[in-house]
Amino acid sequence: MLIGITGTPGTGKTSVTVRLEEKPGYQVIHLNELIREEKLYSEVDSERDCIVADMDLVEQRVMEKVDIFSPVTILDSHLSHHIADIVIVLRVSPDKLRERLQQRNYFENKVQENLEAEALDVILFESVEWCDKVFEIDTTDQTIGETIADIEEILDALLKGRDEQVAAKYKPGSVDWSEDFFA
Repeated sequence: MLIGITGTPGTGKTSVTVRLEEKPGYQVIHLNELIREEKLYSEVDSERDCIVADMDLVEQRVMEKVDIFSPVTILDSHLSHHIADIVIVLRVSPDKLRERLQQRNYFENKVQENLEAEALDVILFESVEWCDKVFEIDTTDQTIGETIADIEEILDALLKGRDEQVAAKYKPGSVDWSEDFFA
């Protein structure tokens, strides 16, 4: 099963996937790392301080790396919803997101761009548009362990063919930061 853990940069994707990687039964592919290391990008956008991934190359490389013996392969990236059919979107309040991005020394224009993307549900919207199944977790007041427990609850339900049991709890669109951000 190929699962994307996606969300705006700073929502906790890598923090949780690094811990999931230590558990048996999970293969984790960190897409941003893969893209940089294997130069799977078409250009460097210096104005936006980012690289532009060549998603066809990324998807091809991911499929080559998937371990068919692993019950779950997790793609960690704000781009993973472009490849996986099932995604878990991590969300965080704009205030907490600002703190995290500033701690990473993001330029202010990059912080603002990501805050707007989070407030406007950009990645959630893309995920719902592109993917068969989408789940949403608000990580704002959660520890990494609590977020992992939520993810494992979803994965367990999916593996047992009982995703309807978690569909309402993690329903896409249940998190809304627009009033907080645009007020």
